[in-house]
Amino acid sequence: MKSLKLLTLVMGLSSIGIAQAGESAVKWQDFDNYRDVSAANQSPTSFEKQITINFEKHFAKLAEKLPSGYKLNVEVADLDLAGAIEFSGAKKIRVIQPFHYPQIKLSYTVTNPQGEVVNHATEVLLKDRGYLDKIKRSTSRSFYYEKRLVTNWFHSKVLSNIS
Repeated sequence: MKSLKLLTLVMGLSSIGIAQAGESAVKWQDFDNYRDVSAANQSPTSFEKQITINFEKHFAKLAEKLPSGYKLNVEVADLDLAGAIEFSGAKKIRVIQPFHYPQIKLSYTVTNPQGEVVNHATEVLLKDRGYLDKIKRSTSRSFYYEKRLVTNWFHSKVLSNIS
C-alpha cells in the first residue's frame, strides 16, 4: 500500500514538471543554401537529419525553462558549423580551427499562452569567434560549440526578456 501511495505521489509530481514547461518549434530552410553543413564521412541526408534532431531537442530543452504555456518558434535561416571539412588521406574530417567559428542566423518569436508575441527578433546572427578560447565541458556532445552558442543566446536574449 505504501508503494502505491509513493508511486502515485511520484507520478503526480512528475506531471507537474511537465505541465510547467514551455514548448518549441523549429523551422528549417533548404540545407543546400546553408553556409556549412557539410558531412565528413556520412551521407548528406543522414547528416542533415542528425543536425535537425540534435538542434530540435536542444531548443526543446531550452524551451522547458519558459513559463507554462509559452512557446518558442525558431526559424534557422543559415548555419555554419564550427570547423571545416578537409581531406585526411582518403577520407574527409571536420577540422576545428579558430577562423572557422560557428555562426547561426535565425529569427524567433516567443508567444504566451494567449498566443500574443512577447519577444521576437528577425535576422539574429549568433557567432562566437573565440569559441576555442573557452573551456569545453564535454568532448562527446554533437554540435557542442553551436549548442553552447544557442544556449548563451537563449539565456541572454530570450529568457531574460520574459516577464
